[in-house]
Amino acid sequence: MANVSCWRILTRRKVLTYDGGSEKLGRILNTFDLTALGVGATLGVGVYVLAGHVSKDQAGPSVVLSFLIAAAASFLAGLCYAEFGARVPKSGSAYIYSYVCIGEFMAFIIGWNLMLEYIIGSASVSRGLSLYIDTLANDTMKVRFREVAPIEWDFMSEYFDFFAFSVAILLGIALAFGLKKSTMVNNAFTVLNIFIVLFVIVAGAINADLDNWRITPESVPAMYNAGEGGFFPFGFEGTLRGAATCFFGFVGFDCIATTGEEVRNPRRAIPRAILLSLCTIFLAYFGVSTVLTLMWPYYKQDVNAPLPHVFNEIGWNFAKWIVAIGGIIGLVASLFGAMFPQPRIIYAMAQDGLIFRALGEVSPRFKTPVFGTLCAALLTGTLGGLFDLKALVNMLSIGTLMAYTVVAISILILRFSDNPDPAIPSTSRDTYESSNLLMARERVTGSLFCKQLFNLSCIRLPTNVSSRVVSVLVTVYCLLSIALALTIYYAKDAIYEMEVWAWILFGVLLGCTLLVLLLISIQPREHADAPFRVPLVPLLPGISIFVNIYLMLMLDIYTWIRFGIWMAVGLALYAFYGFKNSYREVYASQFGWTKLKYVR
Repeated sequence: MANVSCWRILTRRKVLTYDGGSEKLGRILNTFDLTALGVGATLGVGVYVLAGHVSKDQAGPSVVLSFLIAAAASFLAGLCYAEFGARVPKSGSAYIYSYVCIGEFMAFIIGWNLMLEYIIGSASVSRGLSLYIDTLANDTMKVRFREVAPIEWDFMSEYFDFFAFSVAILLGIALAFGLKKSTMVNNAFTVLNIFIVLFVIVAGAINADLDNWRITPESVPAMYNAGEGGFFPFGFEGTLRGAATCFFGFVGFDCIATTGEEVRNPRRAIPRAILLSLCTIFLAYFGVSTVLTLMWPYYKQDVNAPLPHVFNEIGWNFAKWIVAIGGIIGLVASLFGAMFPQPRIIYAMAQDGLIFRALGEVSPRFKTPVFGTLCAALLTGTLGGLFDLKALVNMLSIGTLMAYTVVAISILILRFSDNPDPAIPSTSRDTYESSNLLMARERVTGSLFCKQLFNLSCIRLPTNVSSRVVSVLVTVYCLLSIALALTIYYAKDAIYEMEVWAWILFGVLLGCTLLVLLLISIQPREHADAPFRVPLVPLLPGISIFVNIYLMLMLDIYTWIRFGIWMAVGLALYAFYGFKNSYREVYASQFGWTKLKYVR
């Protein structure tokens, strides 16, 4: 590959081909299965814990608006996932999307982040399930495990949690050897969970008191922090902080997009399931947070188990135990949904040779990547046993937000690409793989670039030049979004106080950001038919990118340090294994690309 630059190798894109006889994973899932998977993965810890925590410490009764804002941000990401799930019905979620649209190196980065998200997320749910059950059992497991397997290191848990470890292993075995049966169990658990949520909403409505949304500071005992009282006790800023927290209650729906090769009709089922699951999750969160704050004053909420606490306080003991059982069911369903995507990401990356290929081998009997699934379950159980819940939860968000951002970027690039269809209906894979890297393209000069920047020729179909212009504009937009988010985050007090310099800086950055979106919008775009398309492109993907970047910048420094360590390990793996063994590199050696010269 001496004549092909390293940059061309890192940015080479995956070209998908569909051959009905070559499918390895069993297509056994339908729209209901996928919707239940998305709801089950998301409607766990959030509905039983998050509403009480946010209402007490951040938003008060306006937690209902916090969930609404978070749902809107998640819905933008969901639209982008839905379009890609319809266009690219393959295992791998954001990994495969970025491979198709951006290139190999970024695909590895996103795939590595998704592995972090799903493994840490599953470990946190398994640990949370253990703590939830142990609380109902008066900390019996905690006392026993501390005697048997104490841990003395400060950055780990006080003891090894054998229950969290065992639950992850058992569920991993179920996923590896019985996908359809385990999916049926998840569907049953999810339906039960929804019925319990409906019970909470109905029971809460019966006991609702509107005065709990009109509390005055004078009526609150001094031992409580009630803020300014009313519907916005901590101001609208508190509502926005609550929205940032509530956003992570929607993390999990993207597991639907990892099942592309196991769905009977993925081009229709995946978009429908993503949007249905998001709507169901929002209605559940909105309903529970509404009745929770109407039943009991926000400043008296229990941050660990708000629903059982409230029903106990109002004297509905039978409801308390119904909700307690519902919490266990919801957490088990959430654990299934969190663990389900793990082997699919590993399978997709292993099939491309970016990580060890043995992890992606599919069992001809069970139609699942058994070895990869068991390895993921072992790692999940180990982390769930070694680390406490707080340490695990702190690592959940950054990988998810980065994946959401890249999917939105990929939508922009795909819509304005001169080669928009990632699926090439041909069995002659080598022809397309080699041409994707080595084919001659129109040379982009400075004058052509500047002319196309304003689309002076009024062309209607994308060209190589217009695609390059959009790629540059999207990069500039991301940089401006980072600058704008930093300005809002660090100069918010100056903006509130109407200081001139702050408003000038904010106005200039906002104007430049909107100008870039306008320049993108006048570029020619593809008009190919697709089962589902994101509306208002580039506005909606652009808003999604900005929101995700803003939320990432709000993460603490320790999260970024841990993320840096994880990325250092991943980059070392790619440098010493993935770069040399990727699928495109294998084809390069087989078809003699070293004899061909890339034409610039």
